[in-house]
Amino acid sequence: MKKTHAGLALTALSAVLLGACATPAAGPMASADLQARSGSAVSGKVSFSETNGRLRVDAQVAGLTPGEHGFHIHEAGDCSAPDASTAKGHFNPAGKAHGHHASPEHHGGDMPNLVANANGEASISAEIDGLSLSGATGVLGRSIVIHADPDDYKSQPAGNSGKRVACGVIASR
Repeated sequence: MKKTHAGLALTALSAVLLGACATPAAGPMASADLQARSGSAVSGKVSFSETNGRLRVDAQVAGLTPGEHGFHIHEAGDCSAPDASTAKGHFNPAGKAHGHHASPEHHGGDMPNLVANANGEASISAEIDGLSLSGATGVLGRSIVIHADPDDYKSQPAGNSGKRVACGVIASR
Protein backbone atom coordinates (compact mmCIF):
# COMPACT_ATOMS: atom_id res chain seq x y z
CA MET A 1 0.00 0.00 0.00
CA LYS A 2 2.88 2.41 0.76
CA LYS A 3 4.40 1.60 -2.64
CA THR A 4 1.13 2.59 -4.34
CA HIS A 5 1.00 5.99 -2.58
CA ALA A 6 4.67 6.64 -3.31
CA GLY A 7 4.15 5.66 -6.94
CA LEU A 8 1.13 7.95 -7.27
CA ALA A 9 2.99 10.82 -5.64
CA LEU A 10 5.96 10.32 -7.99
CA THR A 11 3.65 10.16 -11.00
CA ALA A 12 1.86 13.38 -9.96
CA LEU A 13 5.17 15.17 -9.33
CA SER A 14 6.49 14.05 -12.72
CA ALA A 15 3.36 15.33 -14.47
CA VAL A 16 3.68 18.73 -12.78
CA LEU A 17 7.37 19.05 -13.63
CA LEU A 18 6.90 17.96 -17.25
CA GLY A 19 3.96 20.34 -17.61
CA ALA A 20 6.12 23.21 -16.37
CA CYS A 21 8.76 22.36 -18.98
CA ALA A 22 6.17 22.42 -21.77
CA THR A 23 4.83 25.84 -20.80
CA PRO A 24 6.59 28.64 -22.71
CA ALA A 25 8.16 31.39 -20.64
CA ALA A 26 5.98 34.46 -20.56
CA GLY A 27 7.71 37.39 -22.21
CA PRO A 28 6.60 40.89 -23.14
CA MET A 29 3.19 41.05 -24.77
CA ALA A 30 0.94 43.64 -26.35
CA SER A 31 -2.63 43.74 -27.59
CA ALA A 32 -5.15 45.88 -29.43
CA ASP A 33 -8.92 45.93 -28.95
CA LEU A 34 -10.50 46.52 -32.34
CA GLN A 35 -12.98 49.35 -32.76
CA ALA A 36 -15.49 49.39 -35.63
CA ARG A 37 -14.81 52.10 -38.22
CA SER A 38 -16.36 53.30 -41.50
CA GLY A 39 -19.84 52.20 -40.38
CA SER A 40 -18.89 48.55 -39.85
CA ALA A 41 -19.78 46.25 -36.96
CA VAL A 42 -16.31 44.68 -36.71
CA SER A 43 -14.96 43.78 -33.26
CA GLY A 44 -12.17 41.65 -31.89
CA LYS A 45 -8.77 41.50 -30.31
CA VAL A 46 -5.24 41.17 -31.67
CA SER A 47 -2.37 39.98 -29.46
CA PHE A 48 1.36 40.39 -30.09
CA SER A 49 4.42 38.67 -28.62
CA GLU A 50 7.99 37.97 -29.65
CA THR A 51 8.89 34.37 -30.49
CA ASN A 52 12.23 33.19 -31.85
CA GLY A 53 13.16 36.66 -33.13
CA ARG A 54 9.83 37.13 -34.90
CA LEU A 55 6.66 39.01 -34.02
CA ARG A 56 3.79 36.63 -33.33
CA VAL A 57 0.34 38.00 -34.17
CA ASP A 58 -2.85 36.26 -32.98
CA ALA A 59 -6.25 37.70 -33.90
CA GLN A 60 -9.89 36.84 -33.26
CA VAL A 61 -12.30 39.02 -35.24
CA ALA A 62 -16.09 39.10 -35.76
CA GLY A 63 -18.49 41.23 -37.80
CA LEU A 64 -16.61 41.03 -41.11
CA THR A 65 -18.15 40.33 -44.49
CA PRO A 66 -17.24 36.79 -45.62
CA GLY A 67 -13.98 36.56 -47.59
CA GLU A 68 -10.53 38.14 -47.47
CA HIS A 69 -9.61 41.41 -45.78
CA GLY A 70 -6.39 43.43 -45.76
CA PHE A 71 -4.71 43.29 -42.35
CA HIS A 72 -1.88 45.73 -41.60
CA ILE A 73 0.09 47.48 -38.90
CA HIS A 74 -0.21 51.23 -39.46
CA GLU A 75 2.22 53.99 -38.52
CA ALA A 76 0.26 55.95 -35.92
CA GLY A 77 -1.44 54.70 -32.78
CA ASP A 78 -4.51 56.82 -33.38
CA CYS A 79 -7.89 55.33 -34.32
CA SER A 80 -9.94 58.42 -33.45
CA ALA A 81 -11.19 59.29 -36.96
CA PRO A 82 -14.49 57.65 -38.01
CA ASP A 83 -12.65 56.13 -41.01
CA ALA A 84 -9.41 55.40 -39.07
CA SER A 85 -7.46 57.74 -41.35
CA THR A 86 -5.63 59.03 -38.26
CA ALA A 87 -3.77 55.68 -38.18
CA LYS A 88 -1.87 57.00 -41.25
CA GLY A 89 -0.17 54.62 -43.73
CA HIS A 90 1.39 51.20 -43.30
CA PHE A 91 4.24 50.93 -40.80
CA ASN A 92 7.34 50.90 -43.02
CA PRO A 93 10.56 51.15 -40.96
CA ALA A 94 12.81 49.96 -43.82
CA GLY A 95 11.31 52.29 -46.47
CA LYS A 96 10.33 49.47 -48.85
CA ALA A 97 7.51 49.28 -51.40
CA HIS A 98 4.25 47.57 -50.48
CA GLY A 99 4.29 43.85 -51.23
CA HIS A 100 3.49 40.32 -50.17
CA HIS A 101 4.30 39.61 -46.51
CA ALA A 102 6.39 36.55 -47.48
CA SER A 103 8.54 38.51 -49.95
CA PRO A 104 11.74 40.23 -48.79
CA GLU A 105 10.44 43.48 -50.33
CA HIS A 106 7.43 44.73 -48.37
CA HIS A 107 6.36 47.22 -45.74
CA GLY A 108 7.02 46.01 -42.23
CA GLY A 109 3.29 46.34 -41.58
CA ASP A 110 2.23 44.09 -44.49
CA MET A 111 0.66 40.92 -43.10
CA PRO A 112 -1.41 38.00 -44.43
CA ASN A 113 -5.01 38.75 -45.36
CA LEU A 114 -7.64 37.77 -42.81
CA VAL A 115 -10.17 35.30 -44.16
CA ALA A 116 -13.67 35.55 -42.68
CA ASN A 117 -16.00 32.56 -42.77
CA ALA A 118 -19.70 32.69 -43.72
CA ASN A 119 -20.49 34.01 -40.20
CA GLY A 120 -18.04 36.91 -40.59
CA GLU A 121 -15.54 35.45 -38.13
CA ALA A 122 -11.80 35.28 -38.75
CA SER A 123 -8.81 34.14 -36.76
CA ILE A 124 -5.15 34.13 -37.60
CA SER A 125 -1.86 33.16 -35.97
CA ALA A 126 1.18 34.34 -37.89
CA GLU A 127 4.84 35.04 -37.25
CA ILE A 128 6.18 38.14 -38.97
CA ASP A 129 9.88 38.65 -39.75
CA GLY A 130 11.51 42.03 -39.25
CA LEU A 131 9.19 43.38 -36.54
CA SER A 132 9.42 43.49 -32.77
CA LEU A 133 7.41 44.86 -29.87
CA SER A 134 9.71 47.85 -29.27
CA GLY A 135 12.62 49.71 -30.81
CA ALA A 136 13.01 50.90 -34.41
CA THR A 137 10.94 48.00 -35.74
CA GLY A 138 8.53 48.01 -32.79
CA VAL A 139 4.75 47.93 -33.05
CA LEU A 140 3.96 49.30 -29.58
CA GLY A 141 2.10 52.61 -29.90
CA ARG A 142 1.08 51.90 -33.50
CA SER A 143 -2.25 50.60 -34.76
CA ILE A 144 -3.64 47.47 -36.35
CA VAL A 145 -6.13 48.04 -39.17
CA ILE A 146 -8.52 45.70 -40.98
CA HIS A 147 -9.75 46.73 -44.42
CA ALA A 148 -12.99 45.98 -46.26
CA ASP A 149 -11.29 44.27 -49.23
CA PRO A 150 -8.35 41.89 -49.71
CA ASP A 151 -4.83 43.20 -50.08
CA ASP A 152 -3.67 42.47 -53.65
CA TYR A 153 -0.02 42.66 -52.46
CA LYS A 154 1.03 44.75 -55.46
CA SER A 155 -0.88 48.05 -55.78
CA GLN A 156 1.07 50.97 -54.32
CA PRO A 157 1.12 52.24 -51.70
CA ALA A 158 -1.30 50.01 -49.77
CA GLY A 159 -2.57 47.01 -51.75
CA ASN A 160 -5.94 48.44 -52.87
CA SER A 161 -7.66 46.94 -49.82
CA GLY A 162 -10.44 49.48 -49.48
CA LYS A 163 -11.86 51.34 -46.54
CA ARG A 164 -10.71 50.74 -42.98
CA VAL A 165 -13.42 48.78 -41.16
CA ALA A 166 -11.62 48.27 -37.83
CA CYS A 167 -8.73 49.84 -35.95
CA GLY A 168 -7.03 49.24 -32.61
CA VAL A 169 -4.08 50.88 -30.85
CA ILE A 170 -1.32 48.44 -29.90
CA ALA A 171 -0.43 48.77 -26.20
CA SER A 172 1.62 46.67 -23.77
CA ARG A 173 -0.26 44.46 -21.36
